[in-house]
Amino acid sequence: LPGHISFGVHDVAIHGNFTRKIQLKTPIVSTPMDTVTEAKMAIAIALEGGIGVIHTNLTVEDQVREVMHVKKYESGFIMDPVCIAPTMKISDLDTLRKTSGFSGYPVTEDGRMGSRLLGLVTKRDTDFAADRSSPVNTIMTKAEKLVTAQEGVDLLAANKILKESKKGKLPVISGQGRLVALMSRADLQKNAEYPLATKDERKRLRVAAAVGTRPADRDRVRALVAAGVDAIIVDSSQGDSVFQHEMVRWMKKEFPDLQVVGGNVVTKRQGEKPIDLGVGGVR
Repeated sequence: LPGHISFGVHDVAIHGNFTRKIQLKTPIVSTPMDTVTEAKMAIAIALEGGIGVIHTNLTVEDQVREVMHVKKYESGFIMDPVCIAPTMKISDLDTLRKTSGFSGYPVTEDGRMGSRLLGLVTKRDTDFAADRSSPVNTIMTKAEKLVTAQEGVDLLAANKILKESKKGKLPVISGQGRLVALMSRADLQKNAEYPLATKDERKRLRVAAAVGTRPADRDRVRALVAAGVDAIIVDSSQGDSVFQHEMVRWMKKEFPDLQVVGGNVVTKRQGEKPIDLGVGGVR
């Protein structure tokens, strides 16, 4: 039966350790199960104080890309805006606008993020276009007339530029004129502070990734570590197998500071060997 308490909700602390060196302010960890967590989910979980595990049912290149999306994320910046090609018809843009829900779109050389920024199209540009079969490059605001920020700009400086220019969108470009991010005034206004966010020493969101125990997974681990992953989860149904022992032993020898989580284990006996081999946590 419920008993007497002498404290309030604000006195309750739910933080705890994910591994020996990674602490979470919110005890939420996503499963490494196939297709559950990729970059968007991992970002959302990390912002709330937990940590996401990028599943291993991806090519090495795709899994690394998902990890890098999380590590490069900065609250307030849109790192993967919907871009369009200069040859897109205005009528096609009308359709895209209905399905995506956005009002403004960066126009890049090949219609992809990371290529050279050519201009920006907003709803105001298309409202009075009579010929809807015309390409968007005939109505867009060209790049040289846009207010932009250089790659590396921080959130405060970008916010100041938006306020002073009274613009709705702020493209962030590299020295070569390539689009690297976008800031939206509407998103900035909705953007909340995330005091519980799980971050590393460089103030980047933390993310984990799953790997198997096959010899080929060693190359996967190397690539993930190079991408900045914070922890490796060994995704196996049996945490006390010779295959997992060999994998953990290799990872701790190759990357002594890497946080490794072993498992699955359901008994004390199963958990003893992974711990002896140096894992930072078991599941």
